[in-house]
Amino acid sequence: MAPKDGQTRRSRHRPGGIKVPEVTVSFWIVKVLCTTVGETAADLLNEKAGLGLTGVSVLMSALLAAVLVVQFRTKAYRVGVYWPAVALISVVGTLMSDNLTDTMGVPLETSTTVLAIVLAVVFVVWYRRERPLSLRHIDTTSRESFYWLAVMFTFALGTAAGDLVSERMGLGYWLPAVLCAAAIAAVAVAHFGLDLDAVWSFWIVFLLTRPLGASIGDYLSQPTGAGGLGLGTVVTSVLFLAIILGLVVHLSVTHRDVPEPEQATGHAA
Repeated sequence: MAPKDGQTRRSRHRPGGIKVPEVTVSFWIVKVLCTTVGETAADLLNEKAGLGLTGVSVLMSALLAAVLVVQFRTKAYRVGVYWPAVALISVVGTLMSDNLTDTMGVPLETSTTVLAIVLAVVFVVWYRRERPLSLRHIDTTSRESFYWLAVMFTFALGTAAGDLVSERMGLGYWLPAVLCAAAIAAVAVAHFGLDLDAVWSFWIVFLLTRPLGASIGDYLSQPTGAGGLGLGTVVTSVLFLAIILGLVVHLSVTHRDVPEPEQATGHAA
């Protein structure tokens, strides 16, 4: 029997396995840490590199492209490739939002709205072309492409929305973090207690962890006179990178976040 069109496309593009990790507690810890590094490292590079915002954006985008080439060429999830890609895409997503605001002069209200629309379009096109949005179906080049586009724009949107809330509304650093944590807790309750769809629960929390991590990073790095702890972007970035490295090494040894092959047909995120 000849395969259907969708089956043909899937077999032609299948790299060999699920390309993203299991969503565990470790996943969310490393994700928040990467988010924090994305905020502080973007500020650090913009301040210290002497390349300007545009130059730093080009440099980091080139590094991200190189890592994503390696990621796409892997046959299955590899912790030492996946998480560097997330860390770099966190920086690039932050720079994307910063360029819209600082270089192009786009108001935060506008950039937040535009990025939200773009992210919605990514999900709509992804669903219409591939149907399953579950992470356990990230097993083709096409689906992985949509996945990384969604990740990119959640970081950019989270940056813009977080800046809008903290800067325009004058909420400082800790209050936005508390609000994001409360929203994440509400999503968890809705998922585990009210059967909120696992896929949308994942992406909502994935988006909310961006301003959460950014608020933590700003609090640690900003001067005490501005309401921060005064550690600076260098110390904060190095500290969180060291923690990320330790956790990635731990996951590489334990393989606790490697998806099981039989879960590839599951329906959860």
